[in-house]
Amino acid sequence: MSKRRLWPLGLAALSLAALPFAAKAQGAAPASSGVAGWAEFVESLRTLPDRMLAKLPPEMRSDPQVQQEIGRLALEAVASQTLSAIGQDGNAPQFLPTLGQVLNVGQPNADTVYRSAVIAPGGSYRIRGQRGTLNHTVLAQMIPPGTPGGSERPHLHLSTLKADADGRFDLLVSPVKPDGYTGDWWKLNPVSGMLMVRMVSGDWAKEQSPSLSIERVDTPMGRQRPPAQVLEQRLRRLPQSVDMLALMFVDHHEKLRQEGFINSFKIFNVGLGGLAGQFYYEGAYDFAEDEALIVESPVPAKCEYRSLILTNEIYETTDWYNNHASLNLAQAAPDSDGKLRIVVAHSDPGVKNWLNTSGHPRGVVQGRWTNCDSQPMPVAKVVKLKDLRKALPADVATVTHQQRQEILRERRRALLERPLW
Repeated sequence: MSKRRLWPLGLAALSLAALPFAAKAQGAAPASSGVAGWAEFVESLRTLPDRMLAKLPPEMRSDPQVQQEIGRLALEAVASQTLSAIGQDGNAPQFLPTLGQVLNVGQPNADTVYRSAVIAPGGSYRIRGQRGTLNHTVLAQMIPPGTPGGSERPHLHLSTLKADADGRFDLLVSPVKPDGYTGDWWKLNPVSGMLMVRMVSGDWAKEQSPSLSIERVDTPMGRQRPPAQVLEQRLRRLPQSVDMLALMFVDHHEKLRQEGFINSFKIFNVGLGGLAGQFYYEGAYDFAEDEALIVESPVPAKCEYRSLILTNEIYETTDWYNNHASLNLAQAAPDSDGKLRIVVAHSDPGVKNWLNTSGHPRGVVQGRWTNCDSQPMPVAKVVKLKDLRKALPADVATVTHQQRQEILRERRRALLERPLW
């Protein structure tokens, strides 16, 4: 595939919103940009789709559908990291969107709203807001691998903080606890350069999301015009951060296939980027239109959270806003024998615990057990759709077409009413 053909998947697609102004801009543009770092950024974007496609098998690289989805994934990585480059400042921090349905890169969990705030290593910060009532909300310090404390995974659950009658909390995050300080304090690794918050909902319609503010408290308030050197550094870091996000998991599904985990599961070791106390499992799915995949497992006696989601072949999470493509502990109940069974199928089988592949013939099934007293590995089996009911308990929960439509509309409403941005 030539670079010329792939050009529309990258930078050109990024500039669609500016089309009304393109004619005037082209005539006035100099031969080369006077903005230090810009040419390198543009060149990195020009080649990014090619480099992503190169990680895929030939049949995927030549598929026009996959090519355009690669373009979308590249744009998602660009949008996520550009937002950070524009808005993140360790001296004037704010929690900005990192991953999600629109910034669908890195396989975001359907129940989780991800935000991050860049901080200045060694600084001191005050985080205030409402704790909310979500299943769990967790702050994490992002520590670069290979640095002192790089093997640590500092996490803090908002539920452990003191709150007043209105549910408000006040947290100091700093390398050293001030003398005489009696409020909630969280030790900050002095090399940490980012805080990430995961806001994980179980019951989308009933739980209340938290609110968070963050400010640096060891320097005076106010923000001067960022120096040119600082802006240039942010721009020059963009190619590396975009590459990292866009290339990290694009071939993850293919690796699972090569390892033989097709319609079967293995432990997924996320590493330092994973949530403490969370056990991940996953496997590639691949079955015919007239078949279904039954995922079956015991349910831990004690479990804070569990979920099952789908991804496509380039590891974007399958659209769970508009499809029945994710299930958590509030949405999928075990059968009468105590086992949890979830049916993955290309069309609605009428079973309540259904994951819709949503037009993706192949992809990944991924599950999470969070702070559970056991981490069972599910078993999977492929059956013909016509034989599906025989393979399930006689009293398995079912829904009509109309009931499914009502469930889908309520799912979408509840998700869109969550504060995502």
